[in-house]
Amino acid sequence: MHTWLPVTLAVGSGLVAGVFFAFSSFVVRALRQLSSESGVAAMQRINVVVLNPGFLGVFTGTALLAAIATVGAFVAWGTPRATLLLAAGVTYLVGSFGVTVAFNVPRNERLARLPADSVEAAQYWPTYVREWLIWNHVRTVASTVTAVASATSLAC
Repeated sequence: MHTWLPVTLAVGSGLVAGVFFAFSSFVVRALRQLSSESGVAAMQRINVVVLNPGFLGVFTGTALLAAIATVGAFVAWGTPRATLLLAAGVTYLVGSFGVTVAFNVPRNERLARLPADSVEAAQYWPTYVREWLIWNHVRTVASTVTAVASATSLAC
């Protein structure tokens, strides 16, 4: 496979891993230290602002690259590079993109429907943070594994 694919997949998934790592390591921790109303309001705003061409371009563009790597791995099957790119592609598609769609987005949508100053939001906030972070850790690891596998494939 051409060099551009593993390089761009490694860069894209590395950028996404960095965003997810930031949330896991300090952003959500800071939001938890706020009142539930302020934490909910801040996360609701983040979930709106994140839907921008820069982040979505990298996030979905990397998913497209992961799909191409997955298909391309079967075309070039039998080489170490193909195996690594298959692992990278599937890991990103399932562990980063898939987890986001299946687990993080539904929680974000539920949070978005609640007025930040409501009793319901205050009751849901600890559950949201706990569950959202678990899946964010999965996305962080998956995106990092994708970056490492893609970069490693360049040595093959």
